[in-house]
Amino acid sequence: MLHTLTRSPWQMDFSAFIRSLSSGDDVLLIQDGVVAGVNGSAYLDLLLQAPISVHALHNDIIARGLVGQISTAIDRVSYNDFVRLAIKHPSQMNW
Repeated sequence: MLHTLTRSPWQMDFSAFIRSLSSGDDVLLIQDGVVAGVNGSAYLDLLLQAPISVHALHNDIIARGLVGQISTAIDRVSYNDFVRLAIKHPSQMNW
C-alpha cells in the first residue's frame, strides 16, 4: 500500500498512522508531511523503525526550506517517481 502523508505530524494522530503500516508499504511525504523527515525528530525515528520504504517529494522539501534538514535515509523523489509509486500500489491511503 502507498501511504501519502500530506499533513504535519503534529496535526494528526501519528501513532495511528504508524500502526497502520505493514511490511513492504511505501510512505510518501508530501506537502506539510515532509516535516516528518527532519533529522533528529521523533517522527523520523518512528518512520525509520517501521518495515517500510520512506520517500519525500523533493519539490515540497524545497518549498518548505528543508533541503539541508531532511534525513538522507529518506529517498527524495520527483513527480514522475510519485506517479510510479501510485502505479506500483493500487491501494492507497492519504493521511
